[in-house]
Amino acid sequence: MTEDCIFCGIVQGSVDADIVAKNEYGVAFRDIQPKAPVHVLVVPNTHVASLDDAEAEHQELLGGLLLLAKEAAAKEGVADSGYKVATNVGPGAGQVVYHLHFHVLGGWEDKPNFLDV
Repeated sequence: MTEDCIFCGIVQGSVDADIVAKNEYGVAFRDIQPKAPVHVLVVPNTHVASLDDAEAEHQELLGGLLLLAKEAAAKEGVADSGYKVATNVGPGAGQVVYHLHFHVLGGWEDKPNFLDV
């Protein structure tokens, strides 16, 4: 964990977040600047800066986070209608917080333009 990382603060409970689900690998919470009707972030309990920093030792962690994303989608009511899971890697892709996180996006009434989210 790093002191200046907001997602580390959420994982540790020192920063408030609207928690949707947790498992042994991470926590899922609602994004405060949603880009979709349902926008949940899934972050690992361990600080990994981005997917580019993941190694073979993180394989179980990554799988656990994707299962948590699936659980969050179900709890948010978008599992049946469909949802998108994405991660941004680096500034060129729009990564702002350097703590690995997956976006779970869904709940659109019309098919979204995925280039916009």
